Amino acid sequence: MTVAEAAGKIGGTVVACAAEAAAREVRGGYASDLLSDVMGNSREGDLWVTLQKHVNIVAVAQLNGLAGIVLVNGRRPEPDTAARAEEEHIPIISTELPTFDVVGILHDLGIRGRRLA
Repeated sequence: MTVAEAAGKIGGTVVACAAEAAAREVRGGYASDLLSDVMGNSREGDLWVTLQKHVNIVAVAQLNGLAGIVLVNGRRPEPDTAARAEEEHIPIISTELPTFDVVGILHDLGIRGRRLA
């Protein structure tokens, strides 16, 4: 499943890097609002679910090679966050759903966390 396909399944809108979202494959998922936790525990290809919307989320996603970022509860990236995401080719999705619902939907679609490889 691509990031863009995942966005559709969670009623989300790709608000940064739509072209990359259409092509980037989701290999797993991770949900956390603590940046250091995401840096230490997410895996390359994960779709990260968070309520954080500041520019540092793009740096974390790039550092770990994440497939994209999902902002929950109707949050939208700050202008500098969206600009940095475009520069770094990191897709960002915004959805009205809360974290719990987003993770449940993604899990039902076969996206899992904590892969062994």
